[in-house]
Amino acid sequence: MQKEEFVIPNWRPNIYLFLSGQFFSGVTSMVVQYAIIWYLTKETGSATVLSFATLLGMLPMVLLSPLIGPFVDRSNKKILLIAPDIVAALVAVILAVVGIVNRDFPLWLIFISLLVRSIAQTFQMPTIQSIMPTMVPKDQITKINGQLGMVQSANMIIAPALGAFLYAIVPISYLILLDVLGAIVGVTIIMFVKIPEHPIFDEKINILRDVKFGLGKLKSNKGLWRIALMGTVFTLLFMPAASLYPLMTMSYFHGSVAQAGIIEAVFSAGMLGGGAIIGFFGSWQDRMKPILWSIAVMGVVFIASGFLPGNFRGYVWFAILNTVAGLSAPFFNTLLMAMIQQSYPPEILGRVLGILNSMMSISGPVGLIFAGPLADKIGVNMLFVIGGVGALLCGLYVLITPVTRNYDIELQAKLNKE
Repeated sequence: MQKEEFVIPNWRPNIYLFLSGQFFSGVTSMVVQYAIIWYLTKETGSATVLSFATLLGMLPMVLLSPLIGPFVDRSNKKILLIAPDIVAALVAVILAVVGIVNRDFPLWLIFISLLVRSIAQTFQMPTIQSIMPTMVPKDQITKINGQLGMVQSANMIIAPALGAFLYAIVPISYLILLDVLGAIVGVTIIMFVKIPEHPIFDEKINILRDVKFGLGKLKSNKGLWRIALMGTVFTLLFMPAASLYPLMTMSYFHGSVAQAGIIEAVFSAGMLGGGAIIGFFGSWQDRMKPILWSIAVMGVVFIASGFLPGNFRGYVWFAILNTVAGLSAPFFNTLLMAMIQQSYPPEILGRVLGILNSMMSISGPVGLIFAGPLADKIGVNMLFVIGGVGALLCGLYVLITPVTRNYDIELQAKLNKE
């Protein structure tokens, strides 16, 4: 358990400075990411190219997360946050210069750029997750995680609209340089943020040993281990349908690209609302209850979506249902992360999160492999039904298993004794 005393007296200005940096660097990075994907779509029109680009964005999190965890525990956190931004900015400069000189981009260079950006995120995500419990009082971690979720949801709403506007008026070779601006602002802000350090200096990094250590620590916590397994299955069952939202809108409901964008926007708006509820009112005695409600709502929404009529009226209901689904989604992700952060001391949290992030991320590529063939065979709407039924079954397992259902009650009782 986390036993370190909280040491930042003026923690609110400090954490809000950190969140503001995450917002600015996040939105600029996402704008560039959208621009690159739109460029690939326009120039190649190839589903294979787009699928490969998506895969490059997922694989580093799956393959490298367990290996990065030991570095998170043993390295200076500011360096782990700053260095990836600098590397990504340098790659953006190279890509922009090549585009300005050649007036187009070699495909291999774009793929390298996407890979580097993904690797940078793979370093930064567990670092951010591991430092949050050290930057705020333990009774505020759920609320602050909710506010971090608000920042990420706001990025998801703003970036596509801002990206589309800038993509229409700014040559992509110059638009890519927005990544450099984001890195400069993000790095500058991080320099002024106070981040308590809990690195381990008494032993050298041994990747295999540290991966086994992280896995062992996770598996020894039976309640959290089973919740993590259910979370992985939950994500795996949802991914095929979630990856085909545009196809659901345009093929099943016979909508337009703009209507597909509306669905993405209302889901993100719902997530922003859910994050706001957690961020300002997130004090639950038993966080497993809202997590279970989140799974139930997502399951019902997906099942209902699969049985909607394939017309405009069905599309309107699809938009309404996805607003509700977006509202419920943060209650699963945010509250689960808060429980994980409070379950381990800071000096080993990176190694545990490395395993967890890999488990949760591996379902993405696996789900994408089956998404297309399944949609062609049974219909994209039936993928939503399968995902919804699977979610309800996962929630039922957590509900009827005492070690998972009572996990947070027991966790908070232990924290209150410390």
